[in-house]
Amino acid sequence: MRPVAPFLRSLACAATMLVLALPAMAAELVMIDREGCAYCLAWKKEIGPAYPNTDLGQFAPLRVVNIRDGAPDGVTFARPVLFTPTFILIENGTELARIEGYPGEDFFWGLLEKMLKETTDFVGSS
Repeated sequence: MRPVAPFLRSLACAATMLVLALPAMAAELVMIDREGCAYCLAWKKEIGPAYPNTDLGQFAPLRVVNIRDGAPDGVTFARPVLFTPTFILIENGTELARIEGYPGEDFFWGLLEKMLKETTDFVGSS
């Protein structure tokens, strides 16, 4: 057996383990909020508790960011955020789409599902 073969096997094994250890670059929903924002509070009361338990929330987990903080590290917004709440769908650190404002519980779920289906590989339950 040649001495290079064990080294290459070890290198291939290490590379595979490294790739498996990296987090998947999945979609996430970034909610931009502001202190005292009545619509942000309404969303947190009406949608917030259920969101992580839905197929939408599991596909695009929520991250809440204060408008003063700007885009999180490693994330690029397509344009400035002017309104709160703003819900920005991110994949691989890049904005795919957004919902500006909170249209109420009855409309939010449908808008979010439409946004996910149009910009990602989300299939959903409906």
